Amino acid sequence: MADNHSKEVRSMNMSHIRSKDTKPEIIVRSFLHRNGFRFRKNDKRYPGKPDIILPKYKTAVYINGCFWHMHDCESFVWPKSNTEYWTNKLINNKNRDKKYHDQMKEKGWKVIVVWECEINDNRLEYLIKEIRDDYADSS
Repeated sequence: MADNHSKEVRSMNMSHIRSKDTKPEIIVRSFLHRNGFRFRKNDKRYPGKPDIILPKYKTAVYINGCFWHMHDCESFVWPKSNTEYWTNKLINNKNRDKKYHDQMKEKGWKVIVVWECEINDNRLEYLIKEIRDDYADSS
């Protein structure tokens, strides 16, 4: 199936996709801040510039878009045009994510991934539990 947009329109659409301060990131950050968590965002000192770094809890939170990070959910659909490019791009994204997560874990950090399709009140409440779990054990 061909793309519904011209190359110019598709290019313009793609150029407006943000890599940080996305709506899912803002929702998660706002929720954490309202619940008393203080954090850094997109800190370049850490592998993959995690979306949220909680130094007190030694936790990195990556908030992933289902398409860009190939989540196994109904929100992820393989593009039908330029498939070779997208296959390579998305597989490289997924491999890079794993590399960054592994590097953070090797440094003793807990890594939490929040998927765009999962963001709801239950998932956000569970996120707090995930962040605090190991911290409570070590205190």
